[in-house]
Amino acid sequence: MLGFLRRPLVVTADINLNLVALTGLGLLSRLWQLTYPRAVVFDEVYYGQYISFYMKRIFFLDDSGPPFGHMLLALGGYLGGFDGNFLWNRIGAEYSSNVPVWSLRLLPALAGALSVPMAYQIVLELHFSHCTAMGAALLMLIENALITQSRLVLLESLLIFFNLLAVLSYLKFFNSQTHSIKYMGIFTYFLVLGVAAVHAWHLIGDQTLSNVCVFCHLLARAVALLVVPVVLYLLFFYVHLMLLYRSGPHDQVMSSAFQASLEGGLARITQGQPLEVAFGSQVTLRNVFGKPLPCWLHSHQNTYPMIYENGRGSSHQQQVTCYPFKDINNWWIVKDPRRHQLEVNNPPRPVRHGDIVQLVHGMTTRLLNTHDVAAPLSPHSQEVSCYIDYNISMPAQNLWKLDIVNRESDRDTWKTILSEVRFVHVNTSVVLKLSGAHLPDWGFRQLEIVGEKQSRGHHESMVWNVEEHRYGKSQEQEERELELHLPTQVDISRNLSFMARFSELQWKMLTLKSEDSEHKYSSTPLEWVTLDTNIAYWLHPKTSAQIHLLGNIVIWASASLATVTYSLLFLWYLLCRRRRVCHLPEDAWSRWVMAGALCTGGWASNYLPFFLMERTLFLYHYLPALTFQILLLPVVLQHVSDHLCRSRLQRTVFSTLVVAWYSSACHVSTMLLPLTYGDRSLSPGELRALRLKDSWDILIRKH
Repeated sequence: MLGFLRRPLVVTADINLNLVALTGLGLLSRLWQLTYPRAVVFDEVYYGQYISFYMKRIFFLDDSGPPFGHMLLALGGYLGGFDGNFLWNRIGAEYSSNVPVWSLRLLPALAGALSVPMAYQIVLELHFSHCTAMGAALLMLIENALITQSRLVLLESLLIFFNLLAVLSYLKFFNSQTHSIKYMGIFTYFLVLGVAAVHAWHLIGDQTLSNVCVFCHLLARAVALLVVPVVLYLLFFYVHLMLLYRSGPHDQVMSSAFQASLEGGLARITQGQPLEVAFGSQVTLRNVFGKPLPCWLHSHQNTYPMIYENGRGSSHQQQVTCYPFKDINNWWIVKDPRRHQLEVNNPPRPVRHGDIVQLVHGMTTRLLNTHDVAAPLSPHSQEVSCYIDYNISMPAQNLWKLDIVNRESDRDTWKTILSEVRFVHVNTSVVLKLSGAHLPDWGFRQLEIVGEKQSRGHHESMVWNVEEHRYGKSQEQEERELELHLPTQVDISRNLSFMARFSELQWKMLTLKSEDSEHKYSSTPLEWVTLDTNIAYWLHPKTSAQIHLLGNIVIWASASLATVTYSLLFLWYLLCRRRRVCHLPEDAWSRWVMAGALCTGGWASNYLPFFLMERTLFLYHYLPALTFQILLLPVVLQHVSDHLCRSRLQRTVFSTLVVAWYSSACHVSTMLLPLTYGDRSLSPGELRALRLKDSWDILIRKH
């Protein structure tokens, strides 16, 4: 029974020493002196803020992408014991002793290091030689821009790692018919999805497979490529929102309901508010659209000018605006037009969808009004004012019909924070709307409010929600003004569901436009390909040591040339095959097409979308696309050697040129190391050459 113990237990394993060596070199190049410089380097000033928010559980909004990358950076801070207490306000600021610099930079460095052996495995999975795979990994290892970017608290190395992981996972799935895939990077995901769709189409037409087998193949791909990514995507946001439950500086762009679901901030202000709005309620009305600024319906004693600068006249009524700050003049009283009282009955009479109401400005007691007078900045819309009786032929028109946009039935009550409502003017049928235009100085640069015709369609700028709410109890104006400052009493919970918060956050991330300004080191996508730009990441405050994001010109130029070469050769082979002239065997042709689909497609999908983006762009945005070009470069070299060099002499000469080319790439990489690591002072000649073309010329002359 225990006879197996008479023999020694033997475990055999195949160890690829190439992978071991590449992993070791990758770790050495990325982890060496990782804590240097112990200062904030370029965009660490932004990502460090997000890490501090995670440590303090403060909500933030970043429109650059899903939160998974930010959470990985925060994980480094958590493992290092970071408490989030550091003021990320200046590039070059020295880190305090409580900031675990090594831990914060560790995960991006590990991602950059592991991308080196992963490049080796991808080329092998594409069925190219070990020599070609080693060539791709070597280029990943020595590329200066990749080294620099992976040694800092930045996201690009993580994005590159998961891009390569997605490609490698699918290739292993395709080659071994298993399904284990993880995705990061929407463009690479679509690329892999497209390649999988082509493979699935060929599987459907494969008559050697049974219907059950084909169904299982398609089901496995659907689960791995559709279900798993969706589940992971939702999971990332679930963890993100679970961690960030406290109010923070980014709350204002979110809806009132979202803000009220966070601890502190608006939740502290609105805690205990009545849920149902009643006649006599005192409310503040926030515009749901929130653009160009989140703001509240507002009025003050100043009136519209008699004559505008363009010669048009106004009603000279009290101004109504949208004000982007909390203010006592943001309070309004919901009045029943059939009664004079401005306090809530006992029991309260809730306001329902379709009810006619009047809105009385709390501090001036004038009623919200609109009439057939052109708005000050939007002449095709009506002016909105608080009515002043000048005893002229301009009667008050201050009745509004409540339209609850997100109602479940026509008898829904108007609810604090939760209900999104429109105010439809009874006399003229226009809708109360935020135009978004800033009024001149006479309007204190506040935002214009207009009456918009319903025929122009529905828009979020017409929708409002009650943010702050209390039941009015005082009929006298002086007592009512004091009442506006009193806290409320009734406790109502308004916690949003995860899907509601996820949907709103997703929409804000997709639609939020930050105010991009021209940056000293910003560049265009065309400048990336020619490497006609660089970024000064860090300058030593006392010496001439500095870190620049600089690419290896030999690798960048050759990678672009390889992409062009592949495209031309592919088109040539395609035309020849159309004429039934096959220069390549079927297996070589399949490898060639697959390599191009992933590498050229990966480059295009990670590069071309930047031409459509209206945002400030930098050289590091090109690095994910460059990675795919680097994978393609040795593939093209092997193809030229195997299929275009006809004789042994040609192959020998070509191999010699390739070795010389690799040597020059290593040589340039070595020369740029002082700017990559910033570990030594630069000579006066190097300091005069911060642009890549100049530094290239000087470094070549120097050596």
